[in-house]
Amino acid sequence: MDNEKVKNIIIDTGLITEAKLLELEKNAKEKKTSLTVQLINEGILSDEYLGELIADNFGWRYINLKNTAIKDEVLKTIPELVAKKQQAIPFKIEGNTIKVAMNDPDNLEFIHLLEKKSGKFVQHYFATESDIKTALGRYRKSITEEFDDIIQQNVEEAKQSVKAEDLPVVRIVDTILQYAYQNGASDVHIEPYEGKSLLRYRIDGLLHDVIDLPKRVHDLLITRIKILSQLRIDEHRAAQDGKLQFMTEDGRVDVRVSTVPITEGEKVVMRLLSAKNKQYRLDDLGFSDSDLKKVNNAIKRPHGMILATGPTGSGKTTTLYAVLQILNNRDINISTIEDPVEYDMEGINQIQVNNKTNLTFANGLRSLLRQDPDIIMVGEIRDPETASIAVNSAMTGHLVLSTLHTNDAATTIPRFVDMGIEPFLVSSTINIAMAQRLVRKNCVKCLASYTISKAELAKSFDSKVIDKSLGSKKEYRLYKSKGCEVCHKSGYKGRVGLYEIIEMSRSMKELIMNKANADEIKTLAIKEGMTTMLEDGLLKVAKGITTIEEVMRVSKE
Repeated sequence: MDNEKVKNIIIDTGLITEAKLLELEKNAKEKKTSLTVQLINEGILSDEYLGELIADNFGWRYINLKNTAIKDEVLKTIPELVAKKQQAIPFKIEGNTIKVAMNDPDNLEFIHLLEKKSGKFVQHYFATESDIKTALGRYRKSITEEFDDIIQQNVEEAKQSVKAEDLPVVRIVDTILQYAYQNGASDVHIEPYEGKSLLRYRIDGLLHDVIDLPKRVHDLLITRIKILSQLRIDEHRAAQDGKLQFMTEDGRVDVRVSTVPITEGEKVVMRLLSAKNKQYRLDDLGFSDSDLKKVNNAIKRPHGMILATGPTGSGKTTTLYAVLQILNNRDINISTIEDPVEYDMEGINQIQVNNKTNLTFANGLRSLLRQDPDIIMVGEIRDPETASIAVNSAMTGHLVLSTLHTNDAATTIPRFVDMGIEPFLVSSTINIAMAQRLVRKNCVKCLASYTISKAELAKSFDSKVIDKSLGSKKEYRLYKSKGCEVCHKSGYKGRVGLYEIIEMSRSMKELIMNKANADEIKTLAIKEGMTTMLEDGLLKVAKGITTIEEVMRVSKE
């Protein structure tokens, strides 16, 4: 692929300047990666959009392998080592034609060789480097087969071994982490029961049982994980927190580790913090056009507060990181205080909360104010002291980003007042308050439409919400995925946000200064055009993005 032509294609999009592109190209060389991978990692372009751009300009067909089910017999037509070397994945056979995704569809030497070996005509498609890298993982055995092999061969030997570092424990832990990463798991749970050790992955927000391991290896696994995390291996009665790292083909993955004693032994939960999760661009998160405009307006303001609210695991930090990616440039000083620092961001000063050294959110925030910051991100406002310093920072010319645990956007304002902040300060410092939840997205590969009557829909949603979002009809056409190989029969693949955003209008400021409650604030916000989370969810259901069940699951009050 002509690198100069690729650079011209990207500059023509208008999403990046030539100077910035040269800087990224330099960074890519230093990190020994490609320019396209660097563009995706920086959040300039999504992988799919980049693939379509390149394919269109070179006159190639494009294929998104993430949404393509590939049968084992098709995959085996190209051996794994050859596929890896040639960056080529066979994905479908139709009659005498084999369809192959390639990172270089002009590699005619390989195409002719494959035609000769397979006896079939090769129809080539373009797929991005990262897409092919992910698809190569499909050559691996199923996790059950892999664990069975490990356990059958070596588990008794490991049980008798003095050292926990000995195989197969090392292999088992490595396999657990690698498969978690490949399957897009955010958390790994290893739970002891009376006769077994249960491995579970959290994928797209829900926990899935993966495999039962023999109880006799549970303690060995815990010890191995403690060693990697630099935790005390002789402490079994107290909770411990640590961190470990492992390498994948995509680079380093940081893992946050937590151990707690329960009745049947020690339980471990590991949270995977990979570079993949910080690639989100703001317009990929699921904001409607009107809500995205509100967020972009708030970002452009030189001072004030941008607040993301919602329960744990609702994507608040991801939203703030997406905002920081837009704001991050060499002209300004951005500093953060987080617990924990989830993703390393180049060009940003990130501080980890450490209660042992009294480096709390409040103390860290005070220190940051002496570091000449332009923009400050506070991981969470959870006490009056932090709230007071954050508000004063926003009042004195800083842009402050933070998260808060509230159920909806309107409750954010009374929450600040409850923490001792004067209403006039709240109204004059908060730019926007965003409440959010995460719902699972329909799998696009097996998506199908169906009709539902208004009476049936009204069992889940208020009639006024239905009329406002979908119009007044007797029945509606909605969408739901049936379940296929791509989504592992679940009908869902990936997640997207539901949002409601309150802006500080003049009338809203006056209402807050009159010490209004959350209901009054919400009523005015809706009157001024706020889309509630339930309405946003119903609009996404109508577009086929998610389902009624998912919206109801996350928006129960």
